[in-house]
Amino acid sequence: MRYGAKVDANQPAIVAALRKAGATLQSLAAIGDGCPDILAAFRGQMYLMEIKSGTKQPKPEQTKWHAEWHAAVHVVRTEDEALRAIGAIA
Repeated sequence: MRYGAKVDANQPAIVAALRKAGATLQSLAAIGDGCPDILAAFRGQMYLMEIKSGTKQPKPEQTKWHAEWHAAVHVVRTEDEALRAIGAIA
């Protein structure tokens, strides 16, 4: 397990927007090994999100983890993308 993982600069704003919409969140960033950054719960559903800033792409270990997981992992860069991912906005 990894501690003190780096988070993208846009993560605090995305987290704040999700919480404002009513989502509950759990940071998964310290897990490492390609695991997504956050787990969000909203209206009885769970959502995995990988937060990237600018034009950054998921790292190879993240792409591998996302492909092997049996659920969607949303790669989000903005507050609106995150809110759309959970269905809080259209």
